[in-house]
Formats: sequence, structure tokens, C-alpha cells
Amino acid sequence: MAKQNVAEQFVDILARAGVRRMYGVVGDSLNPIVDAVRRNAAIDWVHVRHEEVAAFAAGAEAQITGKLTACAGSCGPGNLHLINGLYDAHRSMAPVLALASHIPSSEIGLSYFQETHPERLFQECSHYSEMISNPQQMPRLLQTAIQHAIGQRGVSVVTLPGDVADQPAPDRSFESALVTSRPTIRPGDAEIDRLVEMIDRAGKVTLFCGAGTAGAHAEVMEFAGRIKSPVGHALRGKEWIQYDNPFDVGMSGLLGYGAAYEATHECELLILVGTDFPYNAFLPDDVKIAQIDVRPEVIGRRSRLDLAVWGDVRETLRCLIPRVREKTDRRFLDKMLRKHADALEGVVKAYTRKVDKHIPIHPEYVASVLDELADDDAIFTVDTGMNNVWAARYISPNGRRRIIGSFSHGSMANAMPMAIGAQLVDRNRQVVAMAGDGGFTMLMGDFLTLVQQDLPVKLVLFNNSALGMVELEMLVAGLPSYGTTDVNPDFAEVARACGVFGVRVEKPKQLAGALKDAFKHKGPALVDVVTDPNALSIPPKIKADMVTGFALSASKIVLDGGVGRMLQMARSNIRNVPRP
Repeated sequence: MAKQNVAEQFVDILARAGVRRMYGVVGDSLNPIVDAVRRNAAIDWVHVRHEEVAAFAAGAEAQITGKLTACAGSCGPGNLHLINGLYDAHRSMAPVLALASHIPSSEIGLSYFQETHPERLFQECSHYSEMISNPQQMPRLLQTAIQHAIGQRGVSVVTLPGDVADQPAPDRSFESALVTSRPTIRPGDAEIDRLVEMIDRAGKVTLFCGAGTAGAHAEVMEFAGRIKSPVGHALRGKEWIQYDNPFDVGMSGLLGYGAAYEATHECELLILVGTDFPYNAFLPDDVKIAQIDVRPEVIGRRSRLDLAVWGDVRETLRCLIPRVREKTDRRFLDKMLRKHADALEGVVKAYTRKVDKHIPIHPEYVASVLDELADDDAIFTVDTGMNNVWAARYISPNGRRRIIGSFSHGSMANAMPMAIGAQLVDRNRQVVAMAGDGGFTMLMGDFLTLVQQDLPVKLVLFNNSALGMVELEMLVAGLPSYGTTDVNPDFAEVARACGVFGVRVEKPKQLAGALKDAFKHKGPALVDVVTDPNALSIPPKIKADMVTGFALSASKIVLDGGVGRMLQMARSNIRNVPRP
């Protein structure tokens, strides 16, 4: 049996860690690794057109599966292209191992062709970034990188010179056990005792939930029912906590709706549950606050805290539920449920009048129809910008659907690349990319990856020929919009030229039929929907100092807008609530 080289051993270790795909663009210093992947039946090489797409796709796969994924870039410019997607994966807590191949080891530090210093460049967007300079390092260093990515939930980067990858591997095969899953972390008894005391003393408690509630829906609902608490959520908590929730009061933040803001400000005790919600202008400063999170580094960095509880959300709530005294007074909860339903009723009336006849098509109508027609277990990938608004308000979670986007990093052009990674996990599961024309065209070259990989992604293009969210930011800052207009082709014709099912929709009555046809099509499909460029979700009051991007500086006013099927849930939740 021929002796392994470092590249072959590297790929074997990734396979043992559960990696099933490596996304990237082949080339020079990366060739030994790519050839090792070719000869390893456990891992597939996914050829993309741009390394940024590779990183986004790997991050999406990791978010969908919860397992380690991998991407790679060749030396210099190749691996530099990974950086934006890696930032997004890292901030989304997606376990990704990135391989940055490097120039010949003998030339490092001598300004060689394409020389960079990847081990330094990727430090800010990773938990671990180191270079293998000797074959003897590789097994232990790669294991360390894998365990950082899985254990700390984020990115690890391994820099590997091409000549080192081609050298013989260490004589003794490296078979050390690998960490492939995370433990459950229980808070200390003192913190549990203190939180129980705070909850029992408070007459009005609100839970505000984030992505850390994944897998803890039943516990959150039981806990909220026991303490009669309204339950609000951040954008990343929506898919985990909004469905089947009789305590739902909506979402807080700039894209928020309903009574979440009031519920967090009118309570006596606010419990932040698995959330690193970044917009502290939306958090109260005059109520008691406790925070539960498995990541101690995020506790207390957004608001003043009265109690910090370090622990897994599910395990923490299991400790609390039998110990807190069941509350009997529902007045605060019922008040917030009524406020929530009334708020949704008002915005629905304002934003749905004759929307099915509006030309150009209102984007909220597109999102509403999409929500109705998509599969119950569909995965939605969402572009940053106004598509975040439409997804936040119109895509209904149900415990089986997934909604992922660049919600923490806020990058453009993420929807289609993420759809690639999501679809490769399961080719039979419906994946819908909600893309804006600006984001889509930024990385449009990888539309061809859908064709080459024959991925049945359904790309719904909200085509308003503008950077809508940027226009809103300018408007709020008191500036005229400038440099935000796109001159676009007929994207359906572009799709057809690539061999993809493509249809253009300019009238509302064409929309449902076009989406149904796209969903029935077995391969990739693009629905180019011409939407109203003036359909911006604008706050009821505009102040010049109000907002830059998503960060409020002075105002605590949230955007108004329609809310789709959430109104039905709100009405159901208050059905048995007595009116005052």
C-alpha cells in the first residue's frame, strides 16, 4: 500500500470528523488537496465559481445540519475571497473548517507571487487560525482546528503550503478521537436559586428569545405558561419560537412588529433567553434583566444585567420549571396579547388594501403568496436588505421550515450561495432563495453552479431595480437617494439562456401560477418578479439622526408593515382573553 501524503491524511481526518463536502475553486497550491478529495469516496468536491460562494454555502450547510463543513481557497487571492462568507459563518455560529492553501513554504516572507499571510488575515473571523509548516504538525493541528470549530461553534482556518501538502505524512497514522458534538451545560445552583427568586418576586415577566432557543421550543412554552409570560423574539429566534406559541407578542428590532417592544419595557423582569440581540436602543434600562446563554462571552454586553446565567437554554429551563411558583395572574400577559393583535390588525389593513391589483407588484404580496405556496418543510435563504423585512413578516415558521440569512453579519449576495449549501444537504427538500436584484447580481456567476450541480433551487427574485434598504437608510438620514439604481436585464431570459426554467412576472395575477410552475419544475428555476421600488417599510416618524443601517442611535420606533399569517395566530391566541 502506497504511503499517504499530508493532503490525503488531511482529507481522511476531515472525513472522520463528519465532513461530507468541500466547497471551493481548484488551483495550484490547492491541487494536492483536491486530488486527495477526488480519491476519497467519503467527501465530494463542490466546484463553485467564486470562493465567497464556497464559504457561504459551507456556512449554510453547517447551519442546516449542525455538523462540521469545509471550504477551501488556493493561495493568495483564492483564499482571500473566502473571507466574507467566513465572517458570516463565524457570526452565525456555524462550524466551518476553512483550508487556506499557501505559497511554497521556502518562499514565505520573501514577497513571492500571490503571497499573503492567511494565518494572520483570518484571525478576526475565526476561533482558530494557524499554519502547518511541517508534516508532523498536521494531524494534531487539524484536530485542534476541528475541535475549536465544533466546540466553540464557528470558523477554524488551517493554512497549508502546497509543497507541505504534497510531502509524505507521518509514519504513524493519526487516529486520535475527535470531538464531533457539544455537551449540555447546566448553570450553577446559586444562579438557578437566584433566578427562581427573581421570577417568584416579579409580578410581570417577559421572555425575549433568540437563536439559542433552538431545540427548546417545548421548554420555553411550558415555562412561559407557568409564569404567564409574553414571549417576544429577535429575528434569528423567529424560526425557533414563533410557531405554536400562545404567548407570542412579535418581534423587536428595526424590522419588528406587534407588542414585543411594549412587553419588554412594561414588565418588571425581562429574561433574555439565548439571544445576543445587538440593538440596545430597543432594550429597557429601567427594569430588572436576567440573561440565559450558553456562551458566557455574550452575557451582559448589550444591556445592564441583574443576573447572568451561564447555561444551555433547554437544560436551564428544565431546572427552572419545577422550581418556580406557578403564577395565576394573567393580566399582563393578556394585555400584551391584545396589544399585539391590535397592532397587527392595524398594519394589515394599511398594507394589504388592493395589493393584489397593485402594479408594479408590491413585494409584500409576493412574500405572502410565496409563504402560502411553499412546502411545509421548505428552507428559505434570505438576502440582506428589504428581503429581510419580507421574510421576517411573511414567512411563517412551523417547526419544520428553516429561515437562514446573513442576519448577524449583514452581507449582501448571501441568498443564492446559501441555497447551494442547503440544497446539497437534501436534493429532495424544497429550497427557496429570496433574492434581491442587487444581491443576486453581485455573485450572479454562481447561478451557473446551480446548473452545473443540477440543484433544484427555486430562486425568487424581488426585482425593484434598486438597493431598497440603502435608499431607506438615505431617506432616514435626510439624504436624497444616490447611486442606488440598477439597470437590469430580463433575468428570466438570462436564466433560459443558461438552461434554467425562467419566468418573468409583471402583474399580480401572474404570480401564483409562475411560482407553482417553478416549484413543480424538477431542476433549478428562477422567477423574476418586477416589484415596486417605492414599497419601502418606513417608520411612521422620520428623524435625520434616527438610523444608520440597522442600528438605532436615538429613536426606539420600529418599522411599520404588513405581517401576513401572523395576524391569524394573534387572533387565535386572544380568542379566550376577556376584553376589558
